[in-house]
Amino acid sequence: MQSINEARLADHLAKWLQKQVTASKTCGAVVNNSGGADSAVVIGLCARAGLSTLALVQPCYSQEEDAQHARLVAERFGVRCLELDLDNVFSDYRHMLEKAFAQLGSTEDDGAALANLKPRLRMTSLYYFANRLNYLAVGTGNLSELTVGYFTKHGDGGVDVLPLGQLVKCEVYALARFLGVPRQVVDKPPSAGLWPGQTDEEELGLTYAQLDKYIRGGSVDDNVARRIRALETSSAHKRRTPAVPPPCQEE
Repeated sequence: MQSINEARLADHLAKWLQKQVTASKTCGAVVNNSGGADSAVVIGLCARAGLSTLALVQPCYSQEEDAQHARLVAERFGVRCLELDLDNVFSDYRHMLEKAFAQLGSTEDDGAALANLKPRLRMTSLYYFANRLNYLAVGTGNLSELTVGYFTKHGDGGVDVLPLGQLVKCEVYALARFLGVPRQVVDKPPSAGLWPGQTDEEELGLTYAQLDKYIRGGSVDDNVARRIRALETSSAHKRRTPAVPPPCQEE
């Protein structure tokens, strides 16, 4: 893959964020601060753009290390940081949903629905603060994740802008190192934190290096290419706006 000029890219994205805030007549940016590299880079870019920025740390039965790393990121870039513990909200909401679902008489497992509930709760509070402060909800998804649908529809995918949407994962890491993201954040395995021990690459069934190479036109193993194409196809609905019917024509 072609190397990137990190300084030029950081300035380009910071200016783009400034323009998005100006065009939307908002006053700043609110970002979900997960303690991972993607959110750290987005927060760093918001700070570089000189935006009034709020970083929300929203643990939901998460690893304490993630919250620690999130605090380090906020401190490193000098942005306001608020912590919202979603444990009890998640437990109460899950109990209510399961009680209602039991009335259907179904025995379907709640695995994916339950995992997706966490980012959807975070999206709700992200927009609460965005609405009250008149800020943009700035997302942290990158091109690698968007390509294979590795995000929750109306969860972490529910945002106003995606400044990393044209960058593959390795480019995000290069930008993270340039911006000075704390090393603990850059060096840990990527994880959505959906359950203990969960990692992105294990869940995807391929590495980010393979995915990045494929996206940028490089040659990958046939099995890897098939896996990526299958993920891309099955997640196509996540990248589309809701379908609407055509107008009803008079006969």
